[in-house]
Amino acid sequence: MSPAVAGLLQAGVLVLFLALAYKPLGGWMARVYSDEKHWRAERLLYRIVRVDPGVQQRWTTYAAGVLGFSFASIVLLYLLQRLQPLLPLAFGRGTDDATTVAPAMAFNTAVSFVTNTNWQSYVPEAVLGHTVQMAGLTVQNVVSAAVGMAVAVALVRGFATRGSREGDGIGRIGNFWVDLTRGVTRILLPLAVVAAIALVAMGTVMSLRSGVDVTGVDGAQSTLPLAPAASQEAVKELGTNGGGIFNANSAHPFENPNALSNLFEIFLLLVIPVALTRTFGIMVGNRRQGTVLLAVMGGIWAVFLGLTWLAETFPNGPAALAAGGAMEGKELRFGVPGSALFAVSTTGTSTGAVNSLHDSFSGAGGGITLLNMLLGEVAPGGAGAGLYGILVLAIIAVFLAGLMVGRTPEYLGKKLGRVQVTYAAVSILAMPALVLLGSGLAIALPGTADALNNEGAHGFSEVLYAYASAANNNGSAFAGITVTSDFFQTSLAVAMLFGRFVPILAVLGLAGSLARQRHVEPGAGTLPTDGVLFGALVGGTVLLVAALTFFPAMALGPIAEALS
Repeated sequence: MSPAVAGLLQAGVLVLFLALAYKPLGGWMARVYSDEKHWRAERLLYRIVRVDPGVQQRWTTYAAGVLGFSFASIVLLYLLQRLQPLLPLAFGRGTDDATTVAPAMAFNTAVSFVTNTNWQSYVPEAVLGHTVQMAGLTVQNVVSAAVGMAVAVALVRGFATRGSREGDGIGRIGNFWVDLTRGVTRILLPLAVVAAIALVAMGTVMSLRSGVDVTGVDGAQSTLPLAPAASQEAVKELGTNGGGIFNANSAHPFENPNALSNLFEIFLLLVIPVALTRTFGIMVGNRRQGTVLLAVMGGIWAVFLGLTWLAETFPNGPAALAAGGAMEGKELRFGVPGSALFAVSTTGTSTGAVNSLHDSFSGAGGGITLLNMLLGEVAPGGAGAGLYGILVLAIIAVFLAGLMVGRTPEYLGKKLGRVQVTYAAVSILAMPALVLLGSGLAIALPGTADALNNEGAHGFSEVLYAYASAANNNGSAFAGITVTSDFFQTSLAVAMLFGRFVPILAVLGLAGSLARQRHVEPGAGTLPTDGVLFGALVGGTVLLVAALTFFPAMALGPIAEALS
């Protein structure tokens, strides 16, 4: 079978299984977040933490819950790393020695996993023991994804309500603690358990041993590190997290042993963001609204996949062409099609897991993965973050359409005035500001260039990619850049924090302002938002915003490299 046919078959099977999961999972999540009954275990948890699950919250209270929970999570994860030598199973895997995580690295890692970024500036199997991995990182893989899903559902409620409390103007958008708990207990944990069992059956390692001694073909003795990889691998993809339990991430055969597991992991990282569009359609009472957003997401994903596959199959340079494609940095188990499929899916979902080295992609191929993040990761985006990201862009699209026809813009029965558009603008402008300011500062400061292993356009692309990955809470990297200095550890952590929580606060403010409004019935001049025309308008807005914002920077990096 030719690589082209194999690649098309993989993509087709992936789309088929996503389609099969779309209706049941999307419907289940809508029921989870709309259910008025609480499970017995959930009620017990609410009593322990002194939460009244029947109280509906204003957006400010909801936001305080998000920020308070996230801040406490950062502190606890930081302490786990700093106190690692005192913990059980604290060995550096493959050795019997406990390791202490340096302060700057511990801070960066804590921020990274709490913000659903999972950026790693260390070698996991050499630095972190099993306890920190399981009790710290894996827990955050679950709850950080649940936080993103909760924020997305809060925004959907803002659209869905016809006037909070019969129009009392308070604008209640749900209860953060209930949404967080249900996202964990009813969605993420059950799916992760099933996925972990499936991965073990496919050959993914699941062990609490530090390592296994082996003898090489040359007779040399060595130790291969082991880990409880399957459980973390399942939730790292399912929650669009991406942090690897081994340094090679999903290119490591212990994490991703074969082509079947590779396809399954891509399915896991796409399935919740895709199904959330149906959840959105059900909760607002018009399923076609969710279908339109899914079509925009799927269209961008398909176009970028085709362009990346083309760029890596026919790269510049006779050596790559003679090899049948740009195979440097790619696993022979997956080849160009499997690597391109994973790369486009992971950079479009804020996952950041990799099964190939993006730094080794061609100028055009690497540029597309970078642009995929710079679009705001809405194709289809992270768990929850993709849905609220594309809804914000849909609001901008409706606003632009309203300006063109001279009408007050409306979306899903809610008028979009100065307050709503301001919140939307803050949400979409935070990421570009962080990416461009961070990249410019890193390039301008003396001494930071020493962190680059490449010069010229590719070296600039490495810096731009790093801050794009951090500010978009992706976590993948052009690995030619060394980010272990205190400057990069701190500046990238700041980009992760603001890239996560500034949009979340803006989205929750938007949700509260929408929930305070009464529902407005569509009139003769209302723009239909459940058809092809609106889908094209939203897709054009997504591409236009990124093109106008980042074209100069892209021209200095990947575009210049691709044309060289």
